[in-house]
Amino acid sequence: MTNDSISQLTLITPTYLSQTANMRKVALLIGISEYQPGLNPLPSAVKDVEAMRRVLVNPEMGNFAEANVTVLKNPQRQEMESAIYNLYANCQKDDLVLFYFSGHGVTVESGDFYLSTSITVKNQGKLNPTSAVAATSVHSWMNHSKSKRLVIILDCCFSGAFAKGLTAKDSGTIDLQQHLGGEGRAILTASTSTQYAFESDGLELSIYTHYLVEGIEKGAADIDGDGWIAVDELHQYAKTKVQEASPAMTPEFYPFKDGYRIFLAKSPKDDPTLKYRKKVEELNRAGKFTVPARRLLNSLRLTLNLTSDVADAIEAEVQQPYREYQRKLDDYEETLVETIENEPTLNETILNDLRDYQQHLGLRDEDVALIEERIIGQRKPTPLPEPIKQNQANQFEFDIVTVNAQGQSINSSKGRAEFFAESLGNGVVLEMVAIPGGQFLMGSPESEPERYASESPQHTVNIQPFFMGKFTVTQSQWASIAALPKVNIDLNPDPSYFKGANRPVEKVSWDDAIEFCARLSKKTEKTYRLPSEAEWEYACRAGTTTPFYFGETITTDLANYNGNYTYGSAPKGEYREQTTDVEKFPANPFGLFDMHGNIWEWCQDEWHENYNGAPKDGSAWLVENDNRNRLLVGGSWYYNPGSCRSARRDYLSRGVSNPDAGFRVVMARRRT
Repeated sequence: MTNDSISQLTLITPTYLSQTANMRKVALLIGISEYQPGLNPLPSAVKDVEAMRRVLVNPEMGNFAEANVTVLKNPQRQEMESAIYNLYANCQKDDLVLFYFSGHGVTVESGDFYLSTSITVKNQGKLNPTSAVAATSVHSWMNHSKSKRLVIILDCCFSGAFAKGLTAKDSGTIDLQQHLGGEGRAILTASTSTQYAFESDGLELSIYTHYLVEGIEKGAADIDGDGWIAVDELHQYAKTKVQEASPAMTPEFYPFKDGYRIFLAKSPKDDPTLKYRKKVEELNRAGKFTVPARRLLNSLRLTLNLTSDVADAIEAEVQQPYREYQRKLDDYEETLVETIENEPTLNETILNDLRDYQQHLGLRDEDVALIEERIIGQRKPTPLPEPIKQNQANQFEFDIVTVNAQGQSINSSKGRAEFFAESLGNGVVLEMVAIPGGQFLMGSPESEPERYASESPQHTVNIQPFFMGKFTVTQSQWASIAALPKVNIDLNPDPSYFKGANRPVEKVSWDDAIEFCARLSKKTEKTYRLPSEAEWEYACRAGTTTPFYFGETITTDLANYNGNYTYGSAPKGEYREQTTDVEKFPANPFGLFDMHGNIWEWCQDEWHENYNGAPKDGSAWLVENDNRNRLLVGGSWYYNPGSCRSARRDYLSRGVSNPDAGFRVVMARRRT
């Protein structure tokens, strides 16, 4: 997998379980609460390490031997450096090595990242580097370790910089995968390279560590229910909870090779409290339950023989992030009202102070937009993109762009495609583009940069004509269909993390997408479904054979991805850190938009490690065991350009939702 691979939920083989049972587990936990002038004290940091130690040494959870878990509280630089060095220098090949840090993370002008110590000094905003531990040193010690299973968890501001923000003056960004090397390595960070990590008034621990500990202690991070908690599952659980409470904080995950397969803890597989928690998570709607959901939970309490005290406590824990989020919104509203009462005219200084306080609360602009609009009426609606020119013959016209290896445009032409518009009610339509049948070579050639073995072997596939959504399902389209009667499961009418009627819907699972298709089919009396992987790649390529339908590379003028990274000889670009409206970027030669980047897209297929035995007729590759892992394609706003290639494939558990995963629909058509 790439260094920014999404959460992977993999099946545990007996061989791997045997390795897990026999290997030695070693951990170094460091918390810095006391600081020199220039850095605020962090009372929760030393509590964080104690909480982590508690769940790690518990034989029913982490099962780390107490003698193998070292805790440092408020160490000076030399003591901390020596402990980190010895952690990696003394580990063996089969050891699982965990390094956890809670404290201040500091970046400098060059982009280098440092872990603070109790003697770290900042004078006039500038760091004295001799008082902190450089991330480059930690990287070097990791590279010389023997262990194949290394995990780093950083609960600090700007912690994403440890992984992807390392720079050297005048030499550009260091490629992290090359810099770290090795196999079976994973880095979990509380925030991105530009974000603060927040504490919560209602929690004893920092927000991020609170949910890491909760995920292990309650077994809630065992997302696939197999009795084991892998680092990707722990990340996914903590990230989801953190963003429910503090949307402006984005925990990140950087696995390398088999890093996502590292299992940190056990979970009570058949525990009735865990079963109840999972159902509460499923039925929870922004901190509330519908009347049917409430009755279902009451019935489940009796079935699982749970007391009211236990069940109520579980519900309170699940709803806590939503209550915390609402508390912050109320706090911001009270602050804004009081500000206007004292200063009726909001000058630039006051507005800047409001933005600072908003950031302190961990709220985004979109979180406070309605409050500000209601109180001061200064928010203007985001203009919708200019509609694409359409004619009376159910065709539309679009621009086609081709670039060279440097990302420079070398050709621009007009394309034309047939489509039909499906009315979803209230003026919302679903535009379906006609995709011609044909034959293509599926997968990537061995010469393609950043390819994976899972994209092999290349094989010829025949595709029948079909219709495909011009773009991924938008939030307005989702809301229209989610309001229809249930076919199999309930749908959240507004699940998306990034709000906007014309933005793609995200934070929807594969099961959610299947329910959407079922409701849409019932409404229209047509058969709508997810595309097969073969149909999607065929439609994405649109007759091209290069890594992208634009050519040998892409730029952030052509797609929404992490512009801090490059592909081939293209330049760096913008990292928007969020989804964008559909139809913002040029279409492919078939007239489809955003097939590269913006959000990952679900396919019908189950995950297979390669294409050996794959169907050659364009059908979905399914097996009778109903594998929980489903295909995702296309990359997203969060990923590097290599993850947005036409042949790139990944997977996620069918019941998991991410703020960078959505879908588009297809409908079969007769051959003409």
